[in-house]
Parts: sequence; structure tokens; C-alpha cells
Amino acid sequence: MILIKTPAEIEIMAEGGKILAKIVEELKKKVKPGITTKKLDRLAESLIFKSGGKCSFKGYQNFPACLCASINEEIVHGLPSERVLKEGDIISLDLGLFYKGFHTDMAVTSAVARPGEADKINPEILRLIQVTKKALEIGIKKVRTGNRIGDISRAIQKYVENQGFNVVRELCGHGVGRKIHEDPQILNSVSFERGMVDKIPYQDDAKIKIKEGMVLCLEPMVTVGDWRIKKAKDGYGYETKDGSLSCHFEHTVALTRDGYQILTELL
Repeated sequence: MILIKTPAEIEIMAEGGKILAKIVEELKKKVKPGITTKKLDRLAESLIFKSGGKCSFKGYQNFPACLCASINEEIVHGLPSERVLKEGDIISLDLGLFYKGFHTDMAVTSAVARPGEADKINPEILRLIQVTKKALEIGIKKVRTGNRIGDISRAIQKYVENQGFNVVRELCGHGVGRKIHEDPQILNSVSFERGMVDKIPYQDDAKIKIKEGMVLCLEPMVTVGDWRIKKAKDGYGYETKDGSLSCHFEHTVALTRDGYQILTELL
């Protein structure tokens, strides 16, 4: 069942979303060669505690950390560890905040480089990041009254495939609110086959019409190689089956009377 939020509830979620966006921005500044993902996790938990909120992910389905930190071929839900980031790595930081009774959720991906040496990053990594971020923007623009969830999925898949990359089919975005994962599911594809996005009818949650008061987490997950996934060795994360690089961006988005509102964005 899809839970519609009132304007007052969306206002609370927007407050939490801005706090979350500031925390993620602080984490991004700490991404550099030599830091461990465990240290990033401790910082995330400390910043959330100081904000007056709680970690959405810690304890959810027994996940033992606050931050999901996924490196290179890891797509999502990577468990923070003593693994040290190296120059040339790519890392997704996925974080959820529970604040005043509501969750917000966002993710960003960064390339790991030394200060002043961003020009040394592999151009293909930069393009992967740019395409995934753009795919999220394209998906968000489809959040409007009268559209269906599948319009979001189709737009993301079509753009990503036109750029020569793949979208992960077996993981998805979701509704969010009093629970971190609510209905509906928001896939990043409408077809398991490349180039078929305009020939596949809406199915399941893709048929659902988008309405005022819905709050959705859109999260394109894009791979350089094949889209198929496997469970990571840490028992929590997912990674590309062929070991290719992946990228992940996410925003919490509400549909209001005035149109879509990105709740996890710094203005």
C-alpha cells in the first residue's frame, strides 16, 4: 500500500533531507586515498547523532553499520570495513536519516583522488559518474501527476543505454516515509533486453500513477559492463557479476501541488 504524505509531513521530511544532504556533503569531503570506509561510517554516525536523528540503516535487516560504502564493482549495501581507499577507486556513499518520525535516503558516488589531482582520474570513470547523475535528474523530471512509475524507469534505462552503459535490473528504488522502504518499487528498467524500452508494456508497480503526496527514492545503479549482480562476500552488499565498475546516485523526491521537490538537496 502506498502511503500518501500530507504537506506538513513532507515539510518534516524536507527538514530531515537537508540535514542528511549536509552530512553526505561532509562525508564526500573526507573521501581521499588512505581513509578507511569504517572511519567514514563512524563519522556518518557521529554527524547523525549530533543532528538529533538516528541512522536509518543500522539494525535494518541486521545491517551493523550506519553507512553503506560500496567500492568499484560493489553496487550497493557495502559493509564498512578497514579497507583503505586507493587512488583511482570509485565509491558510493549511501546514507539514511531517521528524523522526527520520518526517513530520508540519498546516495552519491565519488572518484578517489588526492587533493589537486582530479585530472588524473580515468575519463571513463568520470563519464560513468556523470551519466549516472544525469540519469537520476532525468528520472526525477518524470515525477509528475499523471505519469506512471514506469515512466521513471523507462526514461532512466533509455538514457543510460544510449550512453553505452547498463542499468541494474534486480535492485530498485522505493517509497519512503515512516519506514525506510515503502511501496512502490521503482525499477531502473522496463526491459531486461537492451534497446527494448519502447516496446515493453507497463507491469506491476510500473503501472501505478504518480500522485500528489507520494515520496519516492529514485536511485539509478549503472554498470560499465553487464547488469547482472551477485552477493558480495561481506554478506550484505551486491556487486557486478562480471567485476565491472558500478555507480549509484539517489535522492528522496516528493510530489507536491507545485511539482516535484527534491528533499535531499542542498539549495
